Amino acid sequence: MISIKEVISAKDIREFVDFQFNLYKNESFWVPPLKKDERKMLKKETNPAFAFCDAKFWTAWKDGNCVGRIGAIVNHNYNKKIGKKMGRFSRIEFIDDAEVFSKLMETAENWLQKAGMEAVHGPLGFTNLDNQGLLIEGFDYLPCIASVYHKPYYKDYFEKREYLKENDWVEFRLTLNEQAVTKGNRGMELLKRRFGFEIVKADTKPELKKYSHRIFEILNASFEELPYVAEMDDAMIALYTKKYIEMLDPRFVTMVSKDGVVIGFFIGLANLSEAMQKAGGCLFPFGFLHLMKAMKKPKVIDMMLTGVLPEYHSSGVAVMLIAELQRRLMEMGINQLETTGVFETNHNVISNWKNYDHIQHKRRRCFVKEL
Repeated sequence: MISIKEVISAKDIREFVDFQFNLYKNESFWVPPLKKDERKMLKKETNPAFAFCDAKFWTAWKDGNCVGRIGAIVNHNYNKKIGKKMGRFSRIEFIDDAEVFSKLMETAENWLQKAGMEAVHGPLGFTNLDNQGLLIEGFDYLPCIASVYHKPYYKDYFEKREYLKENDWVEFRLTLNEQAVTKGNRGMELLKRRFGFEIVKADTKPELKKYSHRIFEILNASFEELPYVAEMDDAMIALYTKKYIEMLDPRFVTMVSKDGVVIGFFIGLANLSEAMQKAGGCLFPFGFLHLMKAMKKPKVIDMMLTGVLPEYHSSGVAVMLIAELQRRLMEMGINQLETTGVFETNHNVISNWKNYDHIQHKRRRCFVKEL
């Protein structure tokens, strides 16, 4: 018999977070998150997204063992933006058991229906910088820390429950070559002369942090029309600044300005996947040492995030951002790049990868179903 338990206490939260560590303990391609960060995201006092989201989380139990988990989220800001009552299921994990899956989905769907939602989609998190999508291709590749890993059997369970494809993200592994660098440099110089664009340099973390609020202003504007995105307020910006911006290496962050004002950015990060596996979900006592080592001498750079003000989308700013990164990477002897998810319909971005030796190795999906 399967029982469902709502996540309320600190013990419940630990059980919810720890379940994935038990489920994936023998998976060589799973990258564990930091347990502390995961626990914070489930608490109202440490996650400012609860100011505009309602959320519940549950675990499933069988014979005294935790066998699954799920969350349900209503992002009111996003629903207001799109004019629909959409609920989200989130952070679902489960053993290969049809009854466990059904109980988890019923629990989330019923809660969302009672909240007045007309449809449910996911897996999605509180915001677009939270976990998104279900891995459906690429189970034999190590994901970057901004991506996801799931059990291969998950997809079949969703399809049997009549969930349909809403959107797919695709991911690429790129190998930088001299041709791409030369072409990028040529394009960068042309854009500088034609539009007066300039590369903005921030050589230290304190210098980079000065631009953090501007980066999120650009992110809000450039991502406004994308699915699953709602504008981030100051509290969310502060959270993500602390979580992400403060840990970035300025060498892998490029910015472009026009008339002294930053109009676009690119954020890269040393690939930390293997280091996160060694850390096992904890920074202490030794986890941080693995991360520091990976950041000091990276072999692969994850292409985490790019944003350009909408009025400059057709002006080649993104070309400059990537070209400057390429120049720096070649000087450092790094030629491997891992993209995060891009919508499969974003042909403009995907066409850029033709300049590299590349493989499209991962695909993740957002499913949707009427309630």
